[in-house]
Amino acid sequence: MSGLLFERHSLNEASWLPDLGEPEEKTLALLPKDVLRQKGPELPSLSELDVVRHFTRLSQKNFCVDVNFYPLGSCTMKYNPKALDAIAAIDSFSLIHPYQEEEDAQGALKVLYEMQSFLSEITGMDDFTLEPAAGAHGELCGLLMIGAYHRSKKQKRTKVLIPDSAHGTNPASAALCGYEVAQIRTDAKGHVDVADLKSKLDGSVACLMMTNPNTLGLFEEEILGIARSAHEAGALVYYDGANMNALLGICRPGDMGFDVVHLNLHKTFAVPHGSGGPGSGPVGVKKELVPFLPSPRLVKKGDGYRWEKNLPCSIGKLRAYYGNFGAIIRSYGYIKALGGEGLRAAAEHAILNANYLKARLKDSFEVPYDGLCMHEFVMSAARQKKKGVRAIDIAKRLLDFGIHAPTVYFPLIVEEAMMIEPTETESKETLDEFVRALEAIDREIEEDPEKVLGAPHTTPVSRIDEVTAARQPNLRYRPEGKAGAGL
Repeated sequence: MSGLLFERHSLNEASWLPDLGEPEEKTLALLPKDVLRQKGPELPSLSELDVVRHFTRLSQKNFCVDVNFYPLGSCTMKYNPKALDAIAAIDSFSLIHPYQEEEDAQGALKVLYEMQSFLSEITGMDDFTLEPAAGAHGELCGLLMIGAYHRSKKQKRTKVLIPDSAHGTNPASAALCGYEVAQIRTDAKGHVDVADLKSKLDGSVACLMMTNPNTLGLFEEEILGIARSAHEAGALVYYDGANMNALLGICRPGDMGFDVVHLNLHKTFAVPHGSGGPGSGPVGVKKELVPFLPSPRLVKKGDGYRWEKNLPCSIGKLRAYYGNFGAIIRSYGYIKALGGEGLRAAAEHAILNANYLKARLKDSFEVPYDGLCMHEFVMSAARQKKKGVRAIDIAKRLLDFGIHAPTVYFPLIVEEAMMIEPTETESKETLDEFVRALEAIDREIEEDPEKVLGAPHTTPVSRIDEVTAARQPNLRYRPEGKAGAGL
């Protein structure tokens, strides 16, 4: 049996709704009448067993890192230790309310304060805010601070420079903040084209946004000179921390010349982030930008911690409350457990795993940028495309081998791109299984291409019309015969 719960409605006497704990009239009186329903929702009547079976079946259809290999490039799908879930579930953390009086929440505030210090040390920044909800939100925060910084100097800067290999959120965030985006080319070695960059650096540039390692998995070897050139033009340098997993304990963005950094705790610091979150995107800054950090700021006064709200230069509040606390707690535990040596070992193993896979696969697939990579690499299915099979087909076929597809068609500058990030938590045995699967698919392209073109064959849902699903999403259940009805 399958389908939606709403389609399994039956007049079952075993179904019930939990008691509100308060008289219904008292609860409804607290809400404005214009937000109240005129009639009750058409909830299905089901037994507990029906509901348990439904959600258990759904969980068995899920693809997750706890069950299978998940080499999704630029996503850092590492294993998230279950001990961190236990820490986050401690009542003193999970049941505390954001409006709790400061004097009654000193333990939680201490965790937040120490986390800011940990991230400052790891990245080479002078201070941090934990408020942003995820990476793109962190970009917004950083760019707003950069704008405030330039305005404080009476400078009108209108452009943001972004490499053509960048994550799509970079230009989107810049545009959202009102900036014009100018693209920087990638050179033949896969690095920022320094000559192109210098030709576009002038008094109109507010900042240069970069990822290092970049999205090709390559370390930007000229980063010190790049940052120096940007600073000489009066621009700031922004670090997209999407690939920070490759640098932990090895080098720091602050030492490379970056002025603003955002991190993805849900990637680098072991917070589960499949199915959309929750994430956490803390932002760190050098001392010149500290006055512009979001309000309020957590400060230490004597033996205690409190929220400082008198911040005249602050960009203000970015969201309700003080960040995704459950995610922050998990990352705090991760950093405390590994320590400096453990974080460096994690980065080194991530780099080792990526280079091992790259070496094993370079004979079967094109690798456009040769040499050592960092924590991930990009290969191309251009050779396979000439035989009628594209990267998306290979990705779909991998699902039949019990392996999640890598990121495909990104970065955009690589034809039939397949971005692979194995992370540090995978064993050599798992990596070898992945290689064998891709080699088997490559043979199928020669011998039985229709098998690849028709994949996946073993999943609950095969190929869907992805364009229609993206542009005309049908996300609302309507009972048959009630086209205009809703729940």
